[in-house]
Amino acid sequence: MARERSNTSFDYGAEVVTTGGTGFGVMALIVATERGWIARDTAARHMLKMLKFLAKANSFHGVFPHWMNGETGKVIPFGRKDDGGDLVETSFLFQGLLCVRQYFNGKDKVESELRNRINWLWNEIEWDWFTRGGEEVLYWHWSPNNGWAMNFPLRGYNETLITYVLAASADRYPVSAAVYHQGFAQSNFFKNGKTFYNIKLPLGFDYGGPLFFAHYSFLGLDPRGLKDKYADYWEQNKNHTLINRAYCLANPKKFKGYGENCWGLTASDNHLGYGAQSPTEDLGVITPTGALSSFPYTPEYSMKALKHFYYDLGDKIWGDYGFVDAFNETENWYAKSYLAIDEGPIVVMIENHRTGLLWKLFMSCPEVQRGLKKLGFESPALKPTN
Repeated sequence: MARERSNTSFDYGAEVVTTGGTGFGVMALIVATERGWIARDTAARHMLKMLKFLAKANSFHGVFPHWMNGETGKVIPFGRKDDGGDLVETSFLFQGLLCVRQYFNGKDKVESELRNRINWLWNEIEWDWFTRGGEEVLYWHWSPNNGWAMNFPLRGYNETLITYVLAASADRYPVSAAVYHQGFAQSNFFKNGKTFYNIKLPLGFDYGGPLFFAHYSFLGLDPRGLKDKYADYWEQNKNHTLINRAYCLANPKKFKGYGENCWGLTASDNHLGYGAQSPTEDLGVITPTGALSSFPYTPEYSMKALKHFYYDLGDKIWGDYGFVDAFNETENWYAKSYLAIDEGPIVVMIENHRTGLLWKLFMSCPEVQRGLKKLGFESPALKPTN
């Protein structure tokens, strides 16, 4: 399992592992295997060890918590009443594990057991339980101690599209298409259609919100040519990224460092703690994963940012695990931390830009093919129904 972060802060220790960040991490391990950074059998054995851990870890109707203890598998509360299953984090985990299942397709004992264990856990997830008794929307949390007290329905547009895709794709406990159309696609913040910096934004908050909306659901879900009756998701993600960059160029708050090669507002550590930075929540904090996980959408701009981060800022933001989580030149603040949910997508999205590897793996899943068709999506990656 992936540790939540490289450092110990916010009053918790090194034992905290993160469910969603682990999903991103296993996708990065596929990249490492494909590129020969680690041996295939080493990666497969590592994954199998993780699956054995997950089989014994706390889960709630098949859904894992946001955080757990990496030694015991016991839930670590993410909030006072958030001590149960986290459907979104579990979605990020299984977006990754389904890619693992598709990639490790060998006939040997380790890879066969790995696939079987992933299938077993995948089929245990009770997606329909999280409709709270049959409502036409999914809920983020449920806990045996606090029930539905978190009361967080998943309404778009945000990072939870992947949750609906997987929930519709399930064999044993699926949700209906109506849950997507009446739940995710019905909110005051779903459709946009306005123009920012002469760039049209089909969906979501004004200016697009934090950039992770264009990353987390699309580490496996291939946005190239992906459309439904609401949007063209390649256009959505590309334009969201371009708007975020254009805002940093305009730099209305005159923060130090912002410019054509220094952009990317998204969730990360900041000089005050942690926040979801965006054009409407701008603190002067640049988060490298913002520009770097956008490589598929803005390859030239992302490459310029990468070179600026590496060659110009250098040791201020480059360390043992790559680029630090974030920095604020106005405050002369440079994070000491690395977060799983920010580092993982960089590796995955650069690989998707180069070869489409994770996109091909995820879209090859027969369940995902069925689920996307069920929800009314079109994609060049969808095979015709016989």
